[in-house]
Amino acid sequence: MTDDRTSNGYTEAPSVNEAIDRLAGELDEIHRHESGTLVEYVRGATVFAARQGTVVSFRLRPEVADAALRTSDTVRSSRGAGWITLQPRVVDGFALDRTLAWFESAWRQAGESPDDRPAPPRPN
Repeated sequence: MTDDRTSNGYTEAPSVNEAIDRLAGELDEIHRHESGTLVEYVRGATVFAARQGTVVSFRLRPEVADAALRTSDTVRSSRGAGWITLQPRVVDGFALDRTLAWFESAWRQAGESPDDRPAPPRPN
């Protein structure tokens, strides 16, 4: 008998939206704001992720956003600094892993107080 699990542990590959909603249900302090087809994920007073159709956006730390922009199907978001947008052409285990990692990273950052955040690098 073979194990039909994908690389992210699911028995079948969920859609990006299903994967995000599943993770959002497992994490604390998330509120969803829906307006038409737009769904925003909020922790405290901070919107940290949004999805509309197959397009998902995340508010990440600058160094994480810069790294994310070097991956396929990812561009800067029109939402502002630190935001990236992912629209995977193929939803495979790699796309799902990136989506879930960035969602959780954005969620963690939204839950930090300003005192918990690392200081920005100082110029030399």
